[in-house]
Amino acid sequence: MTTLLKVSGLTTHIGSKTKPIKPVDGVSFNVEKGQTFALLGESGCGKSMTALSLLRLNPQHVSRIVSGKIELDGQDLLSLSETEMEHIRGRRIAMIFQEPQSSLNPVLSVSQQIGEALQWHFEIMGDALQARILELLSSVGIPDPEQRIKAYPHQLSGGMKQRVMIAIALAGEPELLIADEPTTALDVTIQAQILDLLKQIQRDTGMAILLISHDLAVVAQMADHVAVMYAGQIVETAPRDQFFKQVNHPYSQKLFEALPTEQKRQQQLTVIKGNVPALDTVFSGCRFVERCDKAIDQCDSIPPQWYQTQQSGVRCHLYDPKHDQVASTQSNAITASSLSVIPTEQSPILQLEQLQVHFPIKKGLLQRVVGQVKAVDGVSLQLRQAETVALVGESGCGKTTVGKGILQLVAVTGGEVTYQDKVLNQISASELKSQRNALQIIFQDPYASMNPRMTVSQVIEEAMLAAPSVKTSSERIKRIDALLERVGLDAQYKHRYPHEFSGGQRQRICIARALAAEPKVLICDEPTSALDVSVQAQILNLLRELQQEFGLSYFFITHNISVVEYLAHRIAVMYLGRIVEQGTRDEILKSPKHPYTQALLAAVPKLEDDKGRETIQLEGELPSPANPPQGCHFHQRCPQAMPQCKTAYPEPTQLTAEHEVRCFLY
Repeated sequence: MTTLLKVSGLTTHIGSKTKPIKPVDGVSFNVEKGQTFALLGESGCGKSMTALSLLRLNPQHVSRIVSGKIELDGQDLLSLSETEMEHIRGRRIAMIFQEPQSSLNPVLSVSQQIGEALQWHFEIMGDALQARILELLSSVGIPDPEQRIKAYPHQLSGGMKQRVMIAIALAGEPELLIADEPTTALDVTIQAQILDLLKQIQRDTGMAILLISHDLAVVAQMADHVAVMYAGQIVETAPRDQFFKQVNHPYSQKLFEALPTEQKRQQQLTVIKGNVPALDTVFSGCRFVERCDKAIDQCDSIPPQWYQTQQSGVRCHLYDPKHDQVASTQSNAITASSLSVIPTEQSPILQLEQLQVHFPIKKGLLQRVVGQVKAVDGVSLQLRQAETVALVGESGCGKTTVGKGILQLVAVTGGEVTYQDKVLNQISASELKSQRNALQIIFQDPYASMNPRMTVSQVIEEAMLAAPSVKTSSERIKRIDALLERVGLDAQYKHRYPHEFSGGQRQRICIARALAAEPKVLICDEPTSALDVSVQAQILNLLRELQQEFGLSYFFITHNISVVEYLAHRIAVMYLGRIVEQGTRDEILKSPKHPYTQALLAAVPKLEDDKGRETIQLEGELPSPANPPQGCHFHQRCPQAMPQCKTAYPEPTQLTAEHEVRCFLY
């Protein structure tokens, strides 16, 4: 194949010249024409800064490219002036950024933003410009482009915004598309659509893609060649099939071992100890040595060389031909006690009966109510002692609102929330306050859920005031120390503030805060969605241990099916405010009945080769809960819809003692 992009010894520094931060430190790789090259690694490894450096978009006032070469089809990009680079960006190399909301201009319409890119590169105007904008919107799968062309970013869903970003990137007809975590914030169904779209565009145009991701399954589905990045350096490269068959570097092995799967339910997930080192460190040996279980003497003092085979390469002393030991790929996973089996006859600790949470739509000067957003519309669920019930579904289906409704953090419109024979939405505020300690929540964003002006000690102590067993100040101090130790943090950290911790550490503090109230039920709202796979493994291990130690019940809200496979006992699938299917983990994951559940599971990317796997492509996006469709809410997107689906909502069908589905097919 012909090389399109050749990067050699690229080094980018940030900050002072005496002790610079080195997010890109001697990076070399090639991207072939028509190929997808994946850059893989944890947050803080330098992946995004590498991408920005390729386009010379790294902030000039604080960072600089100090050495290396970037060649695009033989042309040295580092030798070009800024004016010349403006004709490379968007035209020959385009980029899709990680967060579409912050990348789109909120005061310009879709038409204006795509048109701006077209006019800059091709100078087309009038009817030809409008026709090309519509053609681009159609090519990225946006329905009804004539209407969407007038829309503003805030009027579009996350998947639609990402499609608009792709349309803007394609406007210049680039030879290389850099996709920086293009599906991180998206549901699996929308993620599948975006990944299929990128593959289709690549087939149609022959464009090369540089994919930046920390999701191994996405890389397995998309990449032709994989490079693993750690602490500013590439530590391993290989063709995709070879990489997923046998990884070489100990860091790559750890990433695989940390993935939650059904097969690992009876063992603890492998945790990569410590964190990615600070990138202003002056390294004397291997950068991974402090986190590596296979380190040898020279790892501490001698930087490893790059060892290249025919198609793959690795930066590790274990692959030095002079080294007499063969690098082992054997897992060091620790076996954990089996998940407790929940007896079906056990009475529930928490029960939802036809729970409804509707929000009024108000308009006009007098703010008259003109409609209702039916966020939760008749949800019935049970949670037993020491059980994990996972609530899965797309964003906007009402999962988080169910969690807030249980805790009475939003007003319940109808139905009942019963905790230990008390209907929480029918008792007084003072009675509810006495029950609050037993029901706690871990929010999706740990940083936003903590007061930045309070120390960790104050954050945990505030929650402890609801605990019945902790009375005195000295008892609280001892309990804070014990809780921090229990969630894997040193007690000396208690005087620090939230901004001084990593994402995984903040989530541990939030778990410690929840435990401080001595709860019986924990509502976990996407607690691992923003975390790298290695940090996710730490949190999942901790939740498993706490459940077995304290008999906690978890109501786990997520769209990550691999986490569900590992952690859940039972699963409820939610669509547009209603439960469409629920049952045991094996019943839902191995024998899904509802077409929506089948589509949701089919959209999950897999590590293994899935060429023979059936794919179910959902048309369109989740309808608005303010105006749900008549009949079955899913019929507009359902590949198996029948005439009665358009007129009536299906009643529940009991397939087994635990397995229930709402679908006319049954």
